[in-house]
Amino acid sequence: MAKATSGGGAGDSHEQGGAGRVAEGSPVPGSNGGAEGIELPGWSKALGWCGVAGLIYLLVCAVSIISRGFAELGGDAAHTMFAFAAHPWVGLCVGILGTVLIQSSTTTTAIAVTAVGSGALPIEGAIPVILGANVGTTVTTSLVALTFVGDRAEFRRALGASTVHDFYNWLSLLIFFPIELIWHPLERISGSLTDALYGTDWLPNPAHFNFVRAVTGPVERGVVHGTSQVSSALGPLFTIVIGALLILVAVRYLGKLLKLLMVGRARDVLIKAVGRNAYLAMASGMGVTVVTQSSTITTSVLVPFAGSGILTPAQIYPVVVGSNLGTTFTVVFAAFAGVGQDARIGLQAAFVHLVYNLFAIVVIYVIPLLRPVPLLCAERLARVASEHRWVLAVYLGTVFITVPALVIVLVGVL
Repeated sequence: MAKATSGGGAGDSHEQGGAGRVAEGSPVPGSNGGAEGIELPGWSKALGWCGVAGLIYLLVCAVSIISRGFAELGGDAAHTMFAFAAHPWVGLCVGILGTVLIQSSTTTTAIAVTAVGSGALPIEGAIPVILGANVGTTVTTSLVALTFVGDRAEFRRALGASTVHDFYNWLSLLIFFPIELIWHPLERISGSLTDALYGTDWLPNPAHFNFVRAVTGPVERGVVHGTSQVSSALGPLFTIVIGALLILVAVRYLGKLLKLLMVGRARDVLIKAVGRNAYLAMASGMGVTVVTQSSTITTSVLVPFAGSGILTPAQIYPVVVGSNLGTTFTVVFAAFAGVGQDARIGLQAAFVHLVYNLFAIVVIYVIPLLRPVPLLCAERLARVASEHRWVLAVYLGTVFITVPALVIVLVGVL
């Protein structure tokens, strides 16, 4: 308990708490007594870092490929579910399950905005969908953690790092969803911001500077084109499978390379950059997510570092919090560039997402009382799941699929 509290704090205590965890369960990179402690010659390091860059690129491509496959497979289903989203609890579950199907909280939010603009859904009905989408977007990171399932210690570290995002978002939802149902602060604040800023047209459209999409697009389109040629009906499923296999390959060899390369000064630089000051780590997570326009990419790339014992879940935690906020800016930028009858509603929905995540940071992370809770929950789940692998399947299947689907059917349909 004490470890988690110190690891979740800011400043030097955060670094010390995180560093203490690295020794748990595996040799520390750079220590004696393992291959990962061997200092490589310069040319080997150069080749190794080129390999790391290539594998990270492959991992980012794989995440994009899976998202594309889910979008083609689940887009119609998500649109159909929105017909039942007027009830707040159903809207919440539509946001969760729809985002799990589409693997894009931005897309789920965009569908909700379109439904509001067409008059099919009131803005107060779109807010639970947006809050649910904030939770549903975390599933892909758990898929990355599953690639470490063969090694109990690595799996525990990777799962702790990946599910801290889950529990942070669940805690945010637990706090703010009831408050929104009773007093509607998100609707009122977002409405005021929209009235003040709508029509200013001073922010750029993020579609014009999506560098990651430009770089990974050829690989993604190539895979989608290839799978569609094999089978037009099963193409999306083949796309998802290929993306999952690419994640498996990328993470497997990325972990091995990082253990060899992250010794001495390289490891110290990374830990100082991420673990010395929690708020700088949060800012870096936000900045990277604004550039990549995907919190899933930001968090997925960090999981292999945790599985390899280079970074701890406590050090990754503030980066995850920052990425959660960073993903809202993409929607805000796009909303400012919007035109047409639903442009104002789109901007208000974007502000709902932004204000919600700002409030969550203040209440959960800035105030020390609740800060350790997501980390403690993530590490408890990781500890149990590393001993009993089926626990993770039950957790993911229950909270992200079964419960939301039952609520939609029982409350929205029957």
